[in-house]
Amino acid sequence: QPNAMGGREVGGLANQLAAHMDFATPNAIELVQRFWQAPNMAQENGLKAIDMFQAVEQGKIKVLWIMSTNPMVSLPDTEQVRRALEKCELVIVSDCKQSTDTTAYADVLLPALPWSEKDGTVTNSERRISRQRGLLPARGEAKADWWAICQVAGAMGYQSAFSYRSVHDIFREHAALSGFENHGKRDFDISLFSNISEQAYQDLLPIQWPVTKESPNGTARMFTNGRFFTADRKANFIPIDVKEPQIAPDEDWPFVLNTGRVRDQWHT
Repeated sequence: QPNAMGGREVGGLANQLAAHMDFATPNAIELVQRFWQAPNMAQENGLKAIDMFQAVEQGKIKVLWIMSTNPMVSLPDTEQVRRALEKCELVIVSDCKQSTDTTAYADVLLPALPWSEKDGTVTNSERRISRQRGLLPARGEAKADWWAICQVAGAMGYQSAFSYRSVHDIFREHAALSGFENHGKRDFDISLFSNISEQAYQDLLPIQWPVTKESPNGTARMFTNGRFFTADRKANFIPIDVKEPQIAPDEDWPFVLNTGRVRDQWHT
């Protein structure tokens, strides 16, 4: 399973940009574009998982690279996912297991690292970044996902933008973007690490962000000064209209149906 909190920090969802920014954040698209000197930036939310597989089946997406997940099992409409994968012109799957319900549809199957061999950082739900080191060396031809992405990007002509040599290189750039023109305007800020040395990165102890020059030891509790990351710096209470389910159980139909998914089924 991917690291959900860390994945959000780096823009891993379809409605996000990197460093906890999104398409709705004022000036965020232009800011990220300038930081990376990227002439061609997405301007709106991408497709989330269900919508994405529907687009694959419709022929709107012709190449799919699946990492760290097993959609043939974890997504709710298995038959629709099957049809999409069968129709997709190129399916690439990176996995640490050779045979899964999804790898059966792979045109290209890449050996990836399991949790115990990964090297980098993860973040938990209390904003705590932890340095993760592989317990074991990689087996066979297994490689890190970042390395595989860089190889493909280089083959597509983007060598200069994906010239990373280590997870340390990537972490430094990630930290630099978090502080780029931030000045306390955005919640996610680990700019103190933008020039972290290789040794300091290797020795990094768990720490809660924000981590800045003003809070070099991290931040255990946010908003103690009463200021929030809103336009007027005040906390916003947003009222909602509660909607009851369209169909409620009654004496004639007393059952409630769900998809049967459980915690350990997610990503398998």
